[in-house]
Amino acid sequence: MATPIGNLGDITARAAETLGSVDRVLAEDTRRTRQLLSHLGLNTPLSAHHQHNEAAATPGVITALLAGEDFAVVSDAGTPAISDPGERLVAAAIEAGVRVVPIPGASAVLAALVASGLPADRFVFLGYPPRKKGELKRFFEGESENPATMIILESPRRLATTIRLAGEVLGAERRACVGREITKLHEEFRRGTLGELLDSLEDAVKGEITLVIEGATASAPAPVSDDELRRRYALLLAEGIEAGEARRQLTRATGRRRRDVYRAIHLADQSEPDTERTSGASS
Repeated sequence: MATPIGNLGDITARAAETLGSVDRVLAEDTRRTRQLLSHLGLNTPLSAHHQHNEAAATPGVITALLAGEDFAVVSDAGTPAISDPGERLVAAAIEAGVRVVPIPGASAVLAALVASGLPADRFVFLGYPPRKKGELKRFFEGESENPATMIILESPRRLATTIRLAGEVLGAERRACVGREITKLHEEFRRGTLGELLDSLEDAVKGEITLVIEGATASAPAPVSDDELRRRYALLLAEGIEAGEARRQLTRATGRRRRDVYRAIHLADQSEPDTERTSGASS
């Protein structure tokens, strides 16, 4: 059953009733769930049921269920089995013929999707992405042609790296949204292109993070390589556009960060006429 992801006011009446009527609550963290039960004025017995003991504990739980006991399964926040323990137990209960009743409620995945402003008619939840850069790059390459909006969970420490690699693979112009501390006191949503979001993350980000990324669209421009940036830059200079304005146009057109555009065209900038530096020269 789902529990609040931050704001305790998000507990549903049905969830509260269930927590008070079952024989035992299986909790990812009994300390955190005890706080929720205390908030509701409940004293239902608790047992730990998490990723480290789920395999060993599940057979005993199934035996108790078959004997007629009722259990509620909760994670620290949100819905069990969604990147949290519970999947193994649900599968075992179904196999044993035990009735499984979902109690829906708060979800960081759906809350972030709704608040992102990105298409919600088709989406894919990708959980936590790989940590190694090579695997992370292949992770995004595998989703590069997927038209579904992508939803990812990430740690604040790794967020900038994930957004940077997503921009390199999917294109920095791809729209995205960073949801932080959803439903909590310091809830925040940052929206923009991947390139713009990366620029906004120069300051440290704290809290629970959900990243939503736009899916591939037929109208979305393909990622622009450094060679292509230099070629376009040279063409703009040839048209008489001054260097600074040419860089600004390329930044807007590609969605890449200003600093990345400057670095990519630096060699061309040294070799092509720069009206910013030569506007006062005589022939």
